[in-house]
Amino acid sequence: MNIQIFGTKKCFDTKKAERYFKERNIKFQFIDLNEKALSKGELQSVKSTVSLNELINKDAKEYKTLKLDQIRGVEIREELLLTHPKLYKTPIVRNGRKATVGYQPEVWKEWE
Repeated sequence: MNIQIFGTKKCFDTKKAERYFKERNIKFQFIDLNEKALSKGELQSVKSTVSLNELINKDAKEYKTLKLDQIRGVEIREELLLTHPKLYKTPIVRNGRKATVGYQPEVWKEWE
């Protein structure tokens, strides 16, 4: 398994995801979205499993500030996600071509 966890250090669900993999002695790479956003290729890979709307955190301050609720164009939404990583719902957990958003241990069990 090649696990990547995209999240923030302050996110409770991201910490729970890290703990889930640590308890099972599964190595993972943590990527802090405050320091580094998903690349365009990573976003496309995640989008092949998870819908774009699932990736967007509607409770984020940036969501309201950028008026994302009024933007319908997929390309514009993707561009905003790439440039404003705080818009992501976290954690985003990737295992190769598979991905989840949020704390989803029932899905991760199937990856083992």
